[in-house]
Amino acid sequence: MTSSLRNLEIRRRTRVRSKLRRVSKVGRPRLSVFRSGRHIYAQVIDDVAGATLASASSKDKGFKSGKGWNVDGATEVGKLIAERANAAGVSDVVFDRGSYLFHGRVKALAEAARSGGLNF
Repeated sequence: MTSSLRNLEIRRRTRVRSKLRRVSKVGRPRLSVFRSGRHIYAQVIDDVAGATLASASSKDKGFKSGKGWNVDGATEVGKLIAERANAAGVSDVVFDRGSYLFHGRVKALAEAARSGGLNF
């Protein structure tokens, strides 16, 4: 990745997170997404307490399909994070897409989390 693309990615992530900090100080935890080439990860983070409330990834033992690099795998991770967040007593979150576009695997994870009971 060239340095100009990396700088754009950092600027985009900083812009998204600065907007989220205003909302998360109110008391809503954030659903943070990280994706790599092979896996996708999601965490529900309470920024006020500085603690992770729930997490799910395509590397978990509860993950059924072995593929975290496609939309089906991201959908399954979205269902897992919604299930674990509801078990932790969290229903309202703020979606933190980081520097990723709301498209493809990130969008599939978000829609599956919404259908699983998370509100954002």
